[in-house]
Amino acid sequence: MDKHHHQHLLLQHHQHLHHHQKLSLVKSSRQSCSEWIFRDVPSDITIEVNGGNFALHKFPLVSRSGRIRRIVAEHRDSDISKVELLNLPGGAETFELAAKFCYGINFEITSSNVSQLFCVSDYLEMTEEYSKDNLASRTEEYLESIVCKNLEMCVQVLKNSENLLPLADELNIIGRCIDAIASKACAEQIASSFSRLEYSSSGRLHMSRQVKSSGDGGDWWIEDLSVLRIDLYQRVMNAMKCRGVRPESIGASLVSYAERELTKRSEHEQTIVETIVTLLPVENLVVPISFLFGLLRRAVILDSSVSCRLDLERRIGSQLDMATLDDLLIPSFRHAGDTLFDIDTVHRILVNFSQQGGDDSEDEESVFECDSPHSPSQTAMFKVAKLVDSYLAEIAPDANLELSKFLLIAEALPPHARTLHDGLYRAIDLYLKAHQVISDSDKKKLSKLIDFQKLSQEAGAHAAQNERLPLQSIVQVLYFEQLKLRSSLCSSYSDEEPKPKQQQQQSWRINSGALSAAMSPKDNYASLRRENRELKLELARLRMRLNDLEKEHICMKRDMQRSHSRKFMSSFSKKMGKLSFFGHSSSRGSSSPSKQSYRTDSKVMERTCASTD
Repeated sequence: MDKHHHQHLLLQHHQHLHHHQKLSLVKSSRQSCSEWIFRDVPSDITIEVNGGNFALHKFPLVSRSGRIRRIVAEHRDSDISKVELLNLPGGAETFELAAKFCYGINFEITSSNVSQLFCVSDYLEMTEEYSKDNLASRTEEYLESIVCKNLEMCVQVLKNSENLLPLADELNIIGRCIDAIASKACAEQIASSFSRLEYSSSGRLHMSRQVKSSGDGGDWWIEDLSVLRIDLYQRVMNAMKCRGVRPESIGASLVSYAERELTKRSEHEQTIVETIVTLLPVENLVVPISFLFGLLRRAVILDSSVSCRLDLERRIGSQLDMATLDDLLIPSFRHAGDTLFDIDTVHRILVNFSQQGGDDSEDEESVFECDSPHSPSQTAMFKVAKLVDSYLAEIAPDANLELSKFLLIAEALPPHARTLHDGLYRAIDLYLKAHQVISDSDKKKLSKLIDFQKLSQEAGAHAAQNERLPLQSIVQVLYFEQLKLRSSLCSSYSDEEPKPKQQQQQSWRINSGALSAAMSPKDNYASLRRENRELKLELARLRMRLNDLEKEHICMKRDMQRSHSRKFMSSFSKKMGKLSFFGHSSSRGSSSPSKQSYRTDSKVMERTCASTD
């Protein structure tokens, strides 16, 4: 058979296959190779792709593929019978589809294979230069007219292109799909916003705030994007930001992606965490603070970059008043002798909270200025103070917790942050209980943190009996308790009643434990113990008189309900005169004023004021 006749038979056979036959593929299970077998025309070329062999015919291939045509032409003299195609995108499976296209066998181009076919058509040079309506133009048309019109298909193409990089990026498959996704997501949100426009009763156009679900808000694509690899996902998110997609939608997508990817425990966890942190919107409250703490924990475990952790700490600090105690309990993953929880990280977060909005040029005092427009609000400061006190109580029993670390957290907030020192006192007491070998000087450092005037009645009563506190601190507790009790009693008197002389003459000269240097330590201790006992006795007397006062006011209230005459008012004045606690007539047995427990039976005083009015 001459050469011309052989080519004629191949052409006839190709046309016959185009209309009637299907290509049969025989796969070897041992060598994973493929062969196309024809009964009437023997194969004259074998194409090897990734270890798989395809027994084919030169004519159909060279008529569509410029690459194969060039290879065959270069070896015309040697009549080449085998060609190996190295690094063919998509592998043997994709080449099989390209070969079918050369033989005119119909198959469907879909979003699952269009990126592979696009790349292989470039590799095999299956362009219009060699054949009309070639594979390159067919895949280009499908990508442009079908895929880029549908967000879900774009995501699928991106997913299938992960193993085709960088060629898929060079051919602009990736770029076009990313732009299409960002445009579609933005258009969905705009359409959703227009659908929520409605007229009010006054005829004004306004936006309805109610959104039934995430899909109604144009964010149905959030779950779809979670299947992408982190590098492609990052590019999609950046494109969405540039297109103006809402920060809340970006944040929701980041949360969804992290929940999906960080539960897999893959080797790319650190990259995922660091990338998500860079993608976080600059706006506050677009992601839950618990999510930020979760990222921070993972960043600590994975030993992520310093910039990543500092960025998370800054973001958390700007909204720390939204956090809970569980959020702050970040485990420590350093060495065996370290504390149970990461104290340094929490301290940096507290510093970020206190200094948020502060300029580096400002001094330390201006940073804590509560009237500064950028400083935390007083409400936020109070919330964080309670949170810190709870955190201190949680870490206090840790045997490895050094005093310096405890003081670091306790002093991280400015003095005006705490209106009540009960929580701080409880944490310090727990620390003293867990660290009984602590020195007296360290006990004094801890006690100086407490403002005993800001203790409640219950806390003050506990502190007065607390042997773990330094003796000077107990004396302070009793002294301030007496002052509060005296102040509450004085408020029950009429403003017109002159102050008793005895009250003006009596005063306690206690200087917060600062004793004369001329006294020996033993005498100092004995003096403090004696003053302590006297204060307790005086406090008991004052409380007894307070109970008597309550009973008198109850009686007067009943009298007022029975009579409204002037005689009653006269009788009332006489009774009030007899109740002058600091007056000469009733000062018998009272040596000096004692201390008080913060609230001083507020219910009694409220009834007293009501009766007096």
